Amino acid sequence: MAEKDFYAVLGVPASATQDEIKKKYRKLAAKHHPDKNPTDPKAAETFKGISEAYTTLGDAEKRKQYDEMRRLGAFGGFGGAGSRGASRGSGGTRSQSGATGNVNFEDFGDVGLGGLGDIFSSMFGGGGAQRNSGSARRTGPQRGQDVEAALETDFRTAALGGKVSVELDVTEECATCHGSGAAPGAKLVTCEECNGRGTISFGQGGFAVQRPCPVCLGRGQVPTERCPTCAGAGEVRTRRKVQITVPSGVDTGTKIRLKGQGGRGTKGGQPGDLLITFSVKPDRFYKREGLDLIAPVPISIPDATLGQKINVKTLDGTKVSIRIPAGTQSGKRFRVRGQGIEKDGAKGDLIVQTEVQVPEKLTPEQEEAMKAFAEAMKHPSA
Repeated sequence: MAEKDFYAVLGVPASATQDEIKKKYRKLAAKHHPDKNPTDPKAAETFKGISEAYTTLGDAEKRKQYDEMRRLGAFGGFGGAGSRGASRGSGGTRSQSGATGNVNFEDFGDVGLGGLGDIFSSMFGGGGAQRNSGSARRTGPQRGQDVEAALETDFRTAALGGKVSVELDVTEECATCHGSGAAPGAKLVTCEECNGRGTISFGQGGFAVQRPCPVCLGRGQVPTERCPTCAGAGEVRTRRKVQITVPSGVDTGTKIRLKGQGGRGTKGGQPGDLLITFSVKPDRFYKREGLDLIAPVPISIPDATLGQKINVKTLDGTKVSIRIPAGTQSGKRFRVRGQGIEKDGAKGDLIVQTEVQVPEKLTPEQEEAMKAFAEAMKHPSA
């Protein structure tokens, strides 16, 4: 029962950038996803470990806390937990000379240490004993899983807003056993490994670390026959389609949180949230500069020279007319106020950028006319 090194789980060095960690996580998650490995009984556990590691290392603040614990010797100070005997059942944690007592790392988050308890709990297998209860059994309502997803959307939907459907993989309570892990008709009996406490304790170096019992998964009870749907886990991975309302003005990297759209809660608990990170595909015509839309418009040499009136479509399909003055150079910009991207009450402009087109081929008549024009430019009339 050794503590977990999240960098080793993801196979990245401690110096890896957040982008490198994200790429490695996506690669491993795709490789070990249970849906892609239906015949591998260890795939779900591997996938869970990868996700657990990324939950900490993928969050810059949590990673900072985790790195600080490593620097302070959390791996050395608690390393080998379990190499000395584990205290089982209700007898509590074995006491040693100079021991500080039974430490529940989840409590750390409530004394101003920035949620270190959550990270300690993950390092040592997750889920310490509930405060003042002496048990890790989840008897009450549990909030559903928060789900993170990357959503790719087209340029116009991102700019104007709209609705997009996305399929998500979420962990939810098993509908067959309702989270108990027992097959229909099976009984739940007291777990012999932890004597029904739901936790087992490991002590070393003056500390005792509690973690959920690996036999009953922290429930304190085990079924006489496991649920055939979830193999006794009490939860299953499922794929769900969710319709996302895309707010106007989102850009690549924009994040939104949708309350209650994550995994369903257990035992009547509230559902988790859905966290969406947008990736916007480029448009074949428009480009974006902040809230302004850049519309490159080709014009001919005569139009640039003599001036012309042109029509340009706005993002919503409306046509606007622009007068191009005589002598307009390539790259000249003309601003149409209020026809850009709207976001949080602010609205950008449509910027028409001229691109003077030079013909690659001329007819004999056009060539003669161009020569005459060039000659006239050499000798302008007085």
